[in-house]
Amino acid sequence: MLGFVRTDNEALVSCLGDPQRTVAAYRELLRRGENALSAIRVGLRDADPAVREGCCRLLDHLVDTGSMGQLVAMADDPDARVRIAAFHALACDRCKGETCAPGPDRVLEPALRHLAADPDPQVRARAAELVGKFAHSDARAAAALRASHANDPSRAVRKKAGWYAPGGTIYRRTAPASTGSQDGA
Repeated sequence: MLGFVRTDNEALVSCLGDPQRTVAAYRELLRRGENALSAIRVGLRDADPAVREGCCRLLDHLVDTGSMGQLVAMADDPDARVRIAAFHALACDRCKGETCAPGPDRVLEPALRHLAADPDPQVRARAAELVGKFAHSDARAAAALRASHANDPSRAVRKKAGWYAPGGTIYRRTAPASTGSQDGA
């Protein structure tokens, strides 16, 4: 099956670190769904950053309440690719199905910290997406996005932060429906 010597969940998770087998292992683990969650959670602690990154990408689709804390912790991983995958998984609602996205009490602090100071611009850009989810409801999020939009050394991060900051295109598109008319009619 799949050309692997072993096809148990743990073996497939370890194959996420093998460039020749990553795609097939990822697809099979995704197909196995919640039956593979235990092995994926263990993979978050693997020595190989490619395995940890693959596990974060899998949790983007398979996360459950039991895995959420571990996924949040991956935002502080030493490898930038893992942090990028973790922030994407935490910010992306599209892939979650019935699982509720984590609230600001769990994810806003790490997102604010990485938006302000992560050495990798791609991590800061992903952190901006997560901070942007709370820009309508948390003044710290709005202020951090404004600061990043004005001061980040990366043009790409400044642009993305501007989209999510108050007045930006994504901020306006995601604004909660108002309860009253604002046009004076």
